[in-house]
Amino acid sequence: MLIDSSLSELTALSPLDGRYAAKVQGLRPLLSEAGFMAHRVEVEVAWLIGLSTLGLPELPAFDAAARARLLRVVQEFSQADAARIKVIERKTNHDVKAVEYWLKEQVADTPELAAAAEFIHFACTSEDINNTAHALMLQRARSSCLLPAFESILQRLRELAHQHAGQPLLSRTHGQPATPSTLGKELANVVARLQRAIRAVADVQPLAKLNGATGNYNAHLAACPDVDWPAFSARVLQGLGLAQNPYTIQIEPHDWMAELFDAIARANTILLDLNRDLWGYISLGYFRQRLREGEVGSSTMPHKVNPIDFENAEGNLGLANALLRHLSEKLPISRWQRDLSDSTVLRNLGVALGYTVVACEACLRGLGKLELDAEAVDADIDACWEILAEPVQTVMRRYGLPQPYEQLKALTRGRGITQEALQGFIAGLDLPAEPKARLLALTPRAYIGLAARLAADI
Repeated sequence: MLIDSSLSELTALSPLDGRYAAKVQGLRPLLSEAGFMAHRVEVEVAWLIGLSTLGLPELPAFDAAARARLLRVVQEFSQADAARIKVIERKTNHDVKAVEYWLKEQVADTPELAAAAEFIHFACTSEDINNTAHALMLQRARSSCLLPAFESILQRLRELAHQHAGQPLLSRTHGQPATPSTLGKELANVVARLQRAIRAVADVQPLAKLNGATGNYNAHLAACPDVDWPAFSARVLQGLGLAQNPYTIQIEPHDWMAELFDAIARANTILLDLNRDLWGYISLGYFRQRLREGEVGSSTMPHKVNPIDFENAEGNLGLANALLRHLSEKLPISRWQRDLSDSTVLRNLGVALGYTVVACEACLRGLGKLELDAEAVDADIDACWEILAEPVQTVMRRYGLPQPYEQLKALTRGRGITQEALQGFIAGLDLPAEPKARLLALTPRAYIGLAARLAADI
């Protein structure tokens, strides 16, 4: 087999770095290895600048030029910088120590900063830097990629719900004909669910800690006993836009991450449910799919127009949730004060969110192709007069007629009924004139309750 093993779109083991690479461009600067390094550098610099404000005799406050130099290190961090850190890591065999040594290299040409070099990573354990970097990474990925992807689907669904608010739809409970709804109302149901799920994703508060090897500020206090380290740590984190978790072991326990991943998985599950239903409606002929010039549906059946976008979304949502649920179950568990089993798992944050983003794009693409076949939808519901057994027996109940449910069951269960037969049955009922006239005028398509109003109100 003459296949080059060097990494490319064609040789990538993960489709996120191959087939779907273009779809996750927004996540790559945030959740890749280089993105992780960049965020670690940002945390190290924030800690160092914070230390310089404490008034320690050994660390005078930085002047404006020195502070600007440090901020440029963060703002101008490049792929070449990440590559240099990897070179250092090959010697140290420790990724955070490599970041520290690289940062010392960067400030060596600035005397004021070079003199303060040993305050880089001062009193920190690696996890202080890592957990804070992860919190920044996830917070930014959520706001710049994940929530916009969910919101785009939500907006499209709301538009469709309003557009089709009054389109009668034959419901199917247990796969069998049931009390009608409208297409808009069924989409409005998803809108309502997704709105709540998106709020849950957005409301999770990222937490971080900068409190030393086992969460007690031991080294901090040994070196500088007069500093209020918990308050200082909270200020540094607040400056980064994060909240402090004051009680931790060596690692921040990741409970907030579990909340976030569970919330994302719930939103994904709602979308998975939607994609399966739309797949089914396409199969029933309720929707046609807008054609793309040159596209092929089957290698042997030229007529095929497959619902591939909804199938793609379903598959990738499943992959995303498998990873998200493993992350939420595994990350909050650590042996005693720390074990490293979380470290390798955390390197898959981009994979879990990447599959979610790919799935959302596929779902949105599918929604954009849908074209309602109203005639097919109407024909389906018009053929099911037996669904009016429900309103007939309910009206009979109100007016005290004997065994209303049982009579309609005998008339319709498992056999259906024609318009003529049902209206003949209604005509023979001992009902007041007004409700009898209402029932005789009722059609399956008109029996939609408040569905149209509910859809329009979403």
